[in-house]
Amino acid sequence: MIPTITAFACSPDRGRGLARDMRVRWALEEAGWPYEVRLVSFKETKETGHLALHPFGQIPTYEDGDLVLFETGSIVLHIAEQTPVLLPRAAKPRARAITWMFAALNTVEPPILDYANARILESDNAWGEARLPLVIDRVRARLYQLSAHLAEADWLDGAFSAGDLMMVSVLLRLRASGLLDEYPNLAAYIARGESRPAYRRAFAAQLKVFTEGAESRTSAT
Repeated sequence: MIPTITAFACSPDRGRGLARDMRVRWALEEAGWPYEVRLVSFKETKETGHLALHPFGQIPTYEDGDLVLFETGSIVLHIAEQTPVLLPRAAKPRARAITWMFAALNTVEPPILDYANARILESDNAWGEARLPLVIDRVRARLYQLSAHLAEADWLDGAFSAGDLMMVSVLLRLRASGLLDEYPNLAAYIARGESRPAYRRAFAAQLKVFTEGAESRTSAT
């Protein structure tokens, strides 16, 4: 069967490749799997049908026959386990690649999301301005550590893996902040990820959803 994923019909990232379905699309493209996309609205994610797939009312979800998954880490790991493009066959490199997946989601992404919330959602609060420099310092600390590990290597642990896919996806959230300019090797690392044909195909597919949706909304007004 062809797996089906869900994505926002009108994504708040405006087609910049930051919505979380992008990570799953990229993994599917790396694996060379055909897939279908079911577009949902924000309202639909809170309705019974979608909540049966994702109890927290988010996207993406993944359906393949009677297998239903949610959370991008889980979905990407499921895909990666079935292709050496994303996970090495050898046990130790495979374990390290999975470790980097967890590091991207559990260690690097939380301060980045905290920064986004502080800058966008909390900036109008009286304490927001005072808190933001502390949040930025936490992001810089993680970037410094990651930059030191990567050094001059192309990828985190030898060949490209699902760990790199997740890490690049997480770091892309900082592009507009200017913080990545302080770490040229991380900027180059992200560029290598974006240059992969599978990434470009996934990005084009997600952008098409936003573009067609914008055209439809324009024509309806």
